[in-house]
Amino acid sequence: MAEITASLVKDLRERSGVGMMECKKALVESNGDIEAAMEALRKSGAAKADKKADRVAAEGLIAVDKKDGVVVMVEVNSETDFSTKNDQFIAFTKAAAAAALADGITDIEALKASPLGDTTVEGAAKDLTLVIGEKFDVRRMARIESDGVLANYSHGGRIGVLVALKGGTEELARGIAMHVAAMNPKFIFESDIPADFLEKEKEIELSKMTDKEKAKPAEILEKIVSGKVNKIKAEVTLVGQQYALDGDVTVAEVLKKAGAELISVQRMAVGEGIEKVVDDFAAEVMKQAGLA
Repeated sequence: MAEITASLVKDLRERSGVGMMECKKALVESNGDIEAAMEALRKSGAAKADKKADRVAAEGLIAVDKKDGVVVMVEVNSETDFSTKNDQFIAFTKAAAAAALADGITDIEALKASPLGDTTVEGAAKDLTLVIGEKFDVRRMARIESDGVLANYSHGGRIGVLVALKGGTEELARGIAMHVAAMNPKFIFESDIPADFLEKEKEIELSKMTDKEKAKPAEILEKIVSGKVNKIKAEVTLVGQQYALDGDVTVAEVLKKAGAELISVQRMAVGEGIEKVVDDFAAEVMKQAGLA
């Protein structure tokens, strides 16, 4: 009987995406032959796909597609960053975005049910699970339709931004999309800022002031605090931020100079809002071996 080392189990786990104990079992049954173990895991894929339902898929890719006044982006999550380099996963993510664009889809549930090949988008994601061995989740989508100027920007498939302008050029719209990707403004316009956010910022600024500053007349104190809060407004709004492609002007000034108006902005970053679970493989092996 061949020795089933931790290194061998790790290699199979990385290749298959299957849990450690399942990999060890497959290796034992195949007498340490990793190729035979891989084949056995793939053959039992249907059972494994069901067991992946409760795993956390917080990695993944964002694909963007655009045509005739419509631009969409779709986020598909995976369990590991390793799978995002898989050609089949990349092709599937692009196909999901193409389906969203072609079928006029506006919400994620409709996209999952949309036809793709001889199945649905969700069905294709499950089929991919059987091939690659990871859970895949078609998580989010965004869509903008406009007769104005449309542009998109994707940063390594990890961040996607859609921008629609009235007036201006596609180059400007893309530049703003790049800015949004880099700076991730909390809000677009000052009017988007909630009142409680501003009140909280006022409280913070007041708490940072010295007793001597707080002793100033109320009207002067209000001006000082308002000035600080106005600076914060500029920092957290897209139009108030210094333009990333030209630090001498704000986004609002760039738009005004081009005679353009910002109509819509959509931004996604892979895995945002998902609590990631980081596995410590070495610790897991030690635990299973009864050494920890």
